[in-house]
Amino acid sequence: MLGLGAAEFAKIETVRSGGLRSLEIMRDAGLPMAFGSDLLGELRKYHCMEFEILAKVLTPAEIIRSATTVGAKLCRLEGQVGVIAQGAFADLLVLDGDPLSDISLLQGDGVHMPVIMNNGRFAKCTLH
Repeated sequence: MLGLGAAEFAKIETVRSGGLRSLEIMRDAGLPMAFGSDLLGELRKYHCMEFEILAKVLTPAEIIRSATTVGAKLCRLEGQVGVIAQGAFADLLVLDGDPLSDISLLQGDGVHMPVIMNNGRFAKCTLH
């Protein structure tokens, strides 16, 4: 599959399970973790899979904070991103469900997001 043999898949599994264990260690140590992907090119379409991976270790609330307030703090953008406030960038998502109950609503490159705002402007709006 994908031109990879059993040894390559075993190595991928070792890295994947080690990555999950490192997330557990970081969570238990109270370290801040920001959501983000470093996938490039053709692999970029898989960047939302991070929500699924993080859900194996973190709660939906922790994942959402990692993509909003924690990310803002670690990038030194507190008050500008990750909040709804006057003077903030006004990046907003409207979901067709509750991500605290179903974190997969944040996957799929916006398929469950009828409204996406970036810098206070609609990047997507399918509401009638």
